[in-house]
Amino acid sequence: MSLITVLGSSGFIGSHLVKRIRDFGIECFAPAREENLAGRQLGSLIYAIGVTADFRTRPFETVQAHVCKFLDVLQSCKFDSVLYLSSTRLYHGRAGVAREDDPITTSPLDPDHLYNISKLMGESIARASGLTARVVRLSNVYGEDFKSDNFLTSVIRDAVTEGKVALRTSADSTKDYVKLDDVVEVLINIAKSGRERIYNVASGSNVSNHQITEKLRLLTGCEVEIPPAAPKHTFPLISVDRVAHEFGFKPSRMLDDLDHLVELYKAQCTPCGD
Repeated sequence: MSLITVLGSSGFIGSHLVKRIRDFGIECFAPAREENLAGRQLGSLIYAIGVTADFRTRPFETVQAHVCKFLDVLQSCKFDSVLYLSSTRLYHGRAGVAREDDPITTSPLDPDHLYNISKLMGESIARASGLTARVVRLSNVYGEDFKSDNFLTSVIRDAVTEGKVALRTSADSTKDYVKLDDVVEVLINIAKSGRERIYNVASGSNVSNHQITEKLRLLTGCEVEIPPAAPKHTFPLISVDRVAHEFGFKPSRMLDDLDHLVELYKAQCTPCGD
């Protein structure tokens, strides 16, 4: 593979992708956000531009990132292949185990579905483009992302700095978390040689709010507050059979890494590492 282009290279996943690609000795192009790419040969494109936790307050930017910018790049550039990063959030509300070929249900009447609809449009454009195009549906990626407002970062921050975690969802709410290092490794492999059109990249097991807060309580001594009427949000188990079979994918367990994440947060984000 002669060239991999990463769009979204300043983001959490994109920046680590660029570093890992270059570590492998592969040529990597990481253009700035507003760089004019018209007519450029981008080789194997990994499209990692996206809006995450704040999509509800940034609806126009969400559609621009997931659909409009992607469409503009596809129409104006040249490629060997395209890898579009989507989300396992698309499976929210399903029962059982979610697999790549399962039908997806959305409702334009629900504002929360804007994210899903925009990601599905990006996926559809990729698949209809006539290019060698692949889609990866990513679970909740965790790592040294201590500036974000994602759930896991927020509860670690509150446990360490405030000594108290206040949940908005019930203790038995669950979802899947996948480690950044595992993600970037397999994304590069999929971009280079993936045989399928869609892959789930997740841990394949769910973790509850209770499991997370109990471990944070042990690690930090924090208090945990949960409103009596807190809603329960659960996601289906995400099948990773496809990526495991093709690439030997063996994801880490987030709860096993939580000790390390707390220590990293203390070292990097608190005065004198206290």
